[in-house]
Parts: sequence; C-alpha cells; structure tokens
Amino acid sequence: MGEIVNLRRARKDKARAAKDAEAAANRAKFGAPKAERDRRDAETALAAARLDGHKRED
Repeated sequence: MGEIVNLRRARKDKARAAKDAEAAANRAKFGAPKAERDRRDAETALAAARLDGHKRED
C-alpha cells in the first residue's frame, strides 16, 4: 500500500518550490554587481553579433 499524502500540503510544497526556484533565478539575474551585469550583457551582444555575421544572405 502506498504512502498517504496530504494533497493540500503537497500543493503548497509544490508552490513553495516553484517560488524558491524563481527567487533563485532572480537573485542570479538581478543580484549581480553592475560590472558583472555589464560584462554579461556585452558577452550576449557579442555572441549575437557573431551569429549574425555567420548568416548567409539569399
């Protein structure tokens, strides 16, 4: 026989885990110093420019 699960508690635990994951993503995205954010944005722009440079024209 399986383990008895309180559905209300399971729903709340699932919501709490999703909220914690979102908070961790926001900390990584917005919690960085300005210099690190600028570096990350520059790397993203450089990667996009390199990708556009390799595209063929029809």
